[in-house]
Amino acid sequence: METSPKLAIIGGSGLYEIPGLEDVQEHNPATPFGSPSAPIVTGKLEEHQVAFLARHGIGHHISPTEINYRANIYALKSLGVERIVSISACGSLREDFSPGDIVIPDQLFDLTRDRKRTFFESGFVAHINVADPFCPQLSNEVFQAIDQTSATLHAGGSFITVEGPRFSTRAESNTFRAWGMSIIGMTTSPEAFLAREAEICYAVMAHVTDYDVWHISEGPVTVEMVIEILNRNTQIAEKSIRNLLNLLTSERDCDCPNALSDALITRPDIIPDETRQRLSLLVEKYLDEK
Repeated sequence: METSPKLAIIGGSGLYEIPGLEDVQEHNPATPFGSPSAPIVTGKLEEHQVAFLARHGIGHHISPTEINYRANIYALKSLGVERIVSISACGSLREDFSPGDIVIPDQLFDLTRDRKRTFFESGFVAHINVADPFCPQLSNEVFQAIDQTSATLHAGGSFITVEGPRFSTRAESNTFRAWGMSIIGMTTSPEAFLAREAEICYAVMAHVTDYDVWHISEGPVTVEMVIEILNRNTQIAEKSIRNLLNLLTSERDCDCPNALSDALITRPDIIPDETRQRLSLLVEKYLDEK
């Protein structure tokens, strides 16, 4: 009998719940970083415990910059979550990634400016390794799960996160293409980096909703366009989540569970007590060893 959620889904634009959850409970965990975007819903799906968090809050009232990413990840960690799949809308920066397609990116470029990017501050420093920012094992399992559906699917690609909430100018969009970026969104950074600091596996199921604004034969991206594609893809996302639950291995054969083992640099005896207490959920197992 699973006591902790096997998987957490963070739903972005267009996915605000998981249909079919049984034995549903709501959790409002307090964190040292404030409250998460919304109550975390847990329940049973395919005989497995899962958790769901609406990234933008109930009714989509939190802008990308205002999301409390640290509280969201910390709250999921406190519930025992070991794997997170982010459901995200994205714009395509490539001709071959068409609206309606799904991308499992393997790289991330952070162009945001106004967000807290780390749990480590106030006298405690860690340098986390994010050379490969998405968990390869979980990303591969997500790919396999979606591949069992009718979706047009792409493995790999660089995901650039911009501040938002506005869409790109044409000059920006063409610059991102020249840089070799594949897709563009507003929420994957710093979410992926914080998940790595929390030693949680993290992968993205990115739904292409538009061609951003670079494509001269397509109209500029609009909210209506984004929602239309996402509504069309909702059933694919839901089916993929069910498939994924039956694919996940019991053990995590990746580096994510030990991501902090060689990242902590501050001498333990000089870490302020308040900071150590605030981060105990993440680091105590390492500090107890020293």
